[in-house]
Amino acid sequence: MLVTLIILTVVFIGVVFYLAQVVVMQLEQRADEEVLRSKQSYQDIIDRKMKAMAEKGRLEKEAAQIFTLYEITKEITLHFDEQEAFDIFSRKLKENITIESCQIAEDLEGGKVPPDHAVFVLKSREKKLGYLLYKGVPEKDKEKFVILAHQFALAYRRIKLYKEVETLAITDALTGTYTRRYFLERFEEEVRRAQARKTRLSFLMLDVDHFKKVNDQYGHLAGDEVLKQVGVVLREGVREIDIAGRYGGEEFCVVLPDTDGQGALLVAERIRKAVEARTIKAYDASLRITISIGISSFPSDGKQLEELIDKADWSLYRAKSQGRNRVVVFGTYKDEDRK
Repeated sequence: MLVTLIILTVVFIGVVFYLAQVVVMQLEQRADEEVLRSKQSYQDIIDRKMKAMAEKGRLEKEAAQIFTLYEITKEITLHFDEQEAFDIFSRKLKENITIESCQIAEDLEGGKVPPDHAVFVLKSREKKLGYLLYKGVPEKDKEKFVILAHQFALAYRRIKLYKEVETLAITDALTGTYTRRYFLERFEEEVRRAQARKTRLSFLMLDVDHFKKVNDQYGHLAGDEVLKQVGVVLREGVREIDIAGRYGGEEFCVVLPDTDGQGALLVAERIRKAVEARTIKAYDASLRITISIGISSFPSDGKQLEELIDKADWSLYRAKSQGRNRVVVFGTYKDEDRK
């Protein structure tokens, strides 16, 4: 009996021990699984963090590129000169990518690209603006160069549009010379400059002879063609620093900086002869016209804009009264002739 009890006790203890081992193993397995899940969760967190950091880096890089584009565009649009805008663009290129050289061209001579250069066509809405000729851009920077070049093309087009609008605003549509308002602004500037530098300046006022007869005989369209051709002669007959404008109707004016009366007389005679020799084709008619010119000079004839205009006008009146198709310099006639 005792033996049986002992055996049962031993068996019971063995069963309990076995069950305890099973429970411990299950607990250990669960603990291991929890650890594995925790490790996996932690790894997932690390992976998400790494991805987030990579995405953050990518976004920061894109933001930096966008900011660079914005800064380039912003700085370029502060200027309204094509060369200044390109100089800024060229500097920004060298700050942001590897590039050996870059130059801008309005056109390609003979359609040829210089040796070792690549070409980027500057376009805006399919309109060709010019070309960027560049070299020494590595493959890794080519995409960025293209992005920057496109941004420059947009800013460059804006500058050209501004100049086109500005030109339209200050240019007489018919004659291609400056409008009266802009001409007088420039004239005033040149007078102040001559006063400050104590230099010479001359002023021409010219008028188409018998212009009313042209309109009456051939019509206003023919008259417009006459004015247009006089504008062509003026633009071709003066220097780049000279200022030619339409004063009103058939009257034109020219400011000649750094020019005395004798120099102005030579210019005026050249213009007068060029107009006289020109055959103007106005539809079915072929016309020959003449002009009369009056000249005044700073400072001998006046030190203010109004004085110079008044005295050139009197000289023009004298040229008309002497028979037209001539040039008169102020002061070459007697005072009583002005009465």
